Amino acid sequence: MKMSSSALVAVGIFGLIFVSLTGQCYGALEVGFYERKCLADVEKVVADVVKAKYKMDRTIAAALVRMQFHDCFVNGCDASILLDGSSSEKTAPPNLSVRGYDVIDAAKAAVEVVCPGKVSCSDIVVMATREAVCLSGGVRYNVQTGRRDGFVSLASNVDLPAPSISVNQSVAAFARKGLNAIDMVYLLGGHTIGVAHCSLFQDRLYNFQNTGGPDRSMDSSLLRKLRSICPQNSAGSKTADLDQNEYVPSSFIVDNSFYKQIRARRGILQIDQELAFDPITQSTVTTIANSFGFSAKFGQAMVKLGAVGVLTGTQGEIRKSCRAVNTP
Repeated sequence: MKMSSSALVAVGIFGLIFVSLTGQCYGALEVGFYERKCLADVEKVVADVVKAKYKMDRTIAAALVRMQFHDCFVNGCDASILLDGSSSEKTAPPNLSVRGYDVIDAAKAAVEVVCPGKVSCSDIVVMATREAVCLSGGVRYNVQTGRRDGFVSLASNVDLPAPSISVNQSVAAFARKGLNAIDMVYLLGGHTIGVAHCSLFQDRLYNFQNTGGPDRSMDSSLLRKLRSICPQNSAGSKTADLDQNEYVPSSFIVDNSFYKQIRARRGILQIDQELAFDPITQSTVTTIANSFGFSAKFGQAMVKLGAVGVLTGTQGEIRKSCRAVNTP
C-alpha cells in the first residue's frame, strides 16, 4: 500500500515502519542501497548533475524541494509527477509551475551510463533534492534509497493543501499522510528558499476573506511592498520571496530566517503566517526561530517525506525513462 506526502513516526498505519526523527529505519528503504548494486557511486553522479545546474541557476534548489513534496504528497514517493501524459499529475493546476524535470532527466541519463537499469527515478528525485538543499547551505543528510517507480499518474489524484487553509486543516492533511504537527512545521520550512506567485497571496493584500481590506496580521511595510509588486486585479504572475529577510540575502539559504520573519508578521502565504501564532504550532515556530538546529531537523523531515508511500521489492518498476512507464 502507498502513502502520501510525508511519513513520520507511526508503525503500520500504511503498512511500513517509520521511526522517530533520529531513527534510520523506514520500511525497506536503506542508506547506501546502491552500494551493493552499482560499481559507481550513483549518489555522487546525481550530485554532480545538480551542482552543474545549481551553478547556472540557484533557484533550482527550491524547485527540487517543491518537486519532491508534490510527488510524495499525492501517490507517495513513486516519481508519478515525472510521467508525461494529457491527464498526468503534471497537468494538475498546482503542478503547472513545478519545474526541474530537466535536471532529473539529466541525472537519470548519467546514472544509466554507470549503472544501467537499476536506479529508480523516485530515488533520483530524493537524491537530487538532498544535493540541492546541501548546496543551499543545509546539512547534507543521508538519503535512504531502494524505491521503485509507479505506474499511475492522474491529475485527478492531485489534492495538495492550498496555501489559504487553516493550521487545523493543514495538520489534518499532514496527519492523513502519517505526519504530525511538528513535522508539518519543519517541512513547511522548505519555504526558507523560493518564491510564491502573487496569485497565491493577492487576496491577503486587498480583500482578505471577503472583508474588503487586507489581512490585518500582515506587517504594514510588507503590505506596501507586496502591493507594489502585485497590483490589485493584476494577472498575479509576478513573485515574492517566501523568506522576507531584508537585511541578509536569505531567500537562497536553508536557515531559520523564514521562521523569524513569520514571527514578525512577514509571512507571504496565509498558512505560513498562521503557523507563527496558532496555539498548535506557535511554540515549535518560536523554538526553531530562536535556535540553530533547523537545518539538520529539516533534513530529517525530508527523509521522512521521502519514505511516504514508497514502492519497494518487486512493486513498481525501474523506469528506463523517467517520463514514461516501461513498455512490455
